Amino acid sequence: MIKSKLISIICNKHQDLSEETVAQTVNYIIKLLTSSMASGQRIEIRDFGSLDLRVQKQRQARNPRTGELVITKPKRKPHFKAGKDLKDRLNINSVPLAS
Repeated sequence: MIKSKLISIICNKHQDLSEETVAQTVNYIIKLLTSSMASGQRIEIRDFGSLDLRVQKQRQARNPRTGELVITKPKRKPHFKAGKDLKDRLNINSVPLAS
C-alpha cells in the first residue's frame, strides 16, 4: 500500500475529516517515527510489529567495476520484526508460494 492509498482509505472511512487534515496527520506520524528511529529509539506497534536499528559493521568489499578493495563504513539499518497477530493473520489461509 502506498501513502496516498492509505490517506484515501482513511478519508473514505472518516468522511468528517478533510483529505488535507488526514494527509498532514499521516505525514506527521511518518516524520515522528523517522525522527524516533534516527535518535536510536525502538518503535513498537502492538499487534503489528516493531522496528529497531541494527548496526552493520565496517567490512572489506570490492568495487565490481575495478576489483579494487574498499573498506565500507559502518551503517545503521532499520530492522522490522512482525508481531504475533500479524504473523497469525498472514497465515490463516496460508497457500504455498509458487517456487
